[in-house]
Amino acid sequence: MRYDIPKPLRQVSMVLDLNKCLGCQTCTIACKKLWNTDEGTDYSYWNSVETLPGRGFPAGVHDPATGGRTVEGGVRRGVVPNLDTAYGRAWTFNHEEARASAGAPDKIWIRPRETVKWGPNFDEDQGQGDYPKDNHYFYLPRLCNHCTHPACVDACPRAAIAKRREDGIVLVDQDRCHGYRFCVEACPYKKVYYDHVRQVSTKCIFCLPRIEEGVAPACARQCPGRLRFVGYRDDEQGPIWKLVEKWKVAIPLHPEYGLGPNVFYVPPMSPPKLDAEGRPTGEPRIPVSYLESLFGAAVHPALEALLAERARRRRGEASELMDLLIAYDWQQNFRLPPRQREVLG
Repeated sequence: MRYDIPKPLRQVSMVLDLNKCLGCQTCTIACKKLWNTDEGTDYSYWNSVETLPGRGFPAGVHDPATGGRTVEGGVRRGVVPNLDTAYGRAWTFNHEEARASAGAPDKIWIRPRETVKWGPNFDEDQGQGDYPKDNHYFYLPRLCNHCTHPACVDACPRAAIAKRREDGIVLVDQDRCHGYRFCVEACPYKKVYYDHVRQVSTKCIFCLPRIEEGVAPACARQCPGRLRFVGYRDDEQGPIWKLVEKWKVAIPLHPEYGLGPNVFYVPPMSPPKLDAEGRPTGEPRIPVSYLESLFGAAVHPALEALLAERARRRRGEASELMDLLIAYDWQQNFRLPPRQREVLG
């Protein structure tokens, strides 16, 4: 195993404001249509949007870590998600039967041929709690975190996964990959997928060709909620540095995995619960303890800063943070200078 992953010259990163996610799956479709239309990528969702509280995708991904790093920095052995119970095998439908009944008095509706148990977004909009007192849910878009200490890199015995020196993007060299799936096992976020036709691992490449031209990834550009910010961690004039380092309201998902994610989230605020008479209690509907299980202890000061700055804005006072998150100028969400290519002699 290799623990000497070199630090890149710069690290490209993304921040997602969960207070603005619509759950529309536009990002998922943009990614899927661009990168995962080939046979063998049926269950590959480099970008996905989950409803939480829920089982996530693959199912159980937010349960205690199956992968990541040990306290000593080694790779923690995990599991490869099961196709039936974690990903959800593709359903078959009665299309022929439905078409044949088109002219009949009693039409047959399209429905799955088998008993449906699980699939992507199977628990979408389900949430938890009792309506109208404390029902709640929120959306969590997920992609590869392009980690600072990626376990998938060390787990691969073929040295087929590497972190780019130029921008920190983690890539799979599919010419070297032998499909052992140790990377799938090691990634606790389960964002490495296995192409069962070509028998190689696949994962989000952060829309690398677009990044090199100074264009944000498709998932970010197509987002109608303007919730995604893309840039470099060290750019103090850009949105990433301001949200992560200055205001500290953008925090990583499951920091306890020890991988140093470079995708960050602004945690969701929520309206208050209601008492038996329908009066607000002042207690947030989304339990802060649940958010802490996802984002760690940093969620507490992050929420405090968000609430304080929102209160300032409501009083008519200026707030750089609120103006940044509102994204009045959508183009300012992306700060990606094109890559400076070497001049060949």
